[in-house]
Amino acid sequence: MIVETSSFGGTSGVADVDEALSTRLRDLALVELDAFVLGGRADLINVFADDVADALKETRVRIVALRAQLGGADPLNILDVNVRQRASDAGAAGAVRVREKLAHQAEAARSLARLADLAAALVPKLFEADRRRA
Repeated sequence: MIVETSSFGGTSGVADVDEALSTRLRDLALVELDAFVLGGRADLINVFADDVADALKETRVRIVALRAQLGGADPLNILDVNVRQRASDAGAAGAVRVREKLAHQAEAARSLARLADLAAALVPKLFEADRRRA
């Protein structure tokens, strides 16, 4: 099976950043705080909590940027113009722009959902780590 993906607007570098951040969040979510305590390394709880807080701050910045990509004018406002305008050559070029804008928004929404889901799983670990180090 061959899976082909396409990217609109040259966002492959951004996708790599999102993937790296997603991997970092997943890795941090795998950590069991009890292992630090039972292993006699309770001092690592501070380091872990700081790392989680840093990762969540980075995630927050990225989520804000992704939300901004979802804003702006409604790409489907093309439906408000008359049939002649949509049928013209300019309308055809507009259709390409609308398609690209919708695809870009869909990709941003998927990234936002993925990061929000991973952050939601990690927040309780931060609170637990803060309770243990206090």
